[in-house]
Amino acid sequence: MSRDRLLDLPPLPATPDWSAEAALWADGITRVAGVDEAGRGPLAGPVVAAAVIFARPVDLPGLADSKRLTPPERERLAQAIRAATPMWAIGAADAAEIDALNILRATHLAMARALRALRPSAEVALIDGLPASGLPCPHHAIVQGDARCASIAAASILAKTDRDARLRAMDALHPGYGFARHKGYPTPEHRRALQRLGPCPIHRRTYRPVAELLVPTQLGELPWASADTIAHQHPRE
Repeated sequence: MSRDRLLDLPPLPATPDWSAEAALWADGITRVAGVDEAGRGPLAGPVVAAAVIFARPVDLPGLADSKRLTPPERERLAQAIRAATPMWAIGAADAAEIDALNILRATHLAMARALRALRPSAEVALIDGLPASGLPCPHHAIVQGDARCASIAAASILAKTDRDARLRAMDALHPGYGFARHKGYPTPEHRRALQRLGPCPIHRRTYRPVAELLVPTQLGELPWASADTIAHQHPRE
């Protein structure tokens, strides 16, 4: 299937649909994986990606981009997605990898890990946003893919619910920051805790609000840190 056919999409639908997947299925490509991530913007914790393959359209009432859903809606849909297909997987890159690689490369790494964990493997991936590097199969990037494409929306929900569960667990390991509530995002509560407690091991030391609290010896522990390069991550919320 040509990229031109894939990108010739209708206006943004009211809810994600199966148009992109159907075009690939019509070309005889049966294992089409939707891929999306959660956690580019937080100051702490991993970036998590999910990949999910549906063999055919599935009725998932309420399916939408995970950012438009409440936590109970996401949990309900995550259960429905896992019940609808056994072909899904999760990949992640932790805070140390984000600091070493930058958030964009770490996001691509998490996506690649999710795709490599799929059984059976995907023939083609549909990803949200811009093209990615290092993925183990051909892919098509769809702008606003989590709002357009059902399998990408499903992946966004799996990634978000998985990451939220990880941050709830990390809250018990690193008490006082409120990770279970804000999931590592730069809320006023989180910023106040950072000022009071300082960074913990899961904080991203290349993100400016964290980097500003590090002493010079801690900055030197970063593999590439210098006065010119520190704290120039540009995360997406």
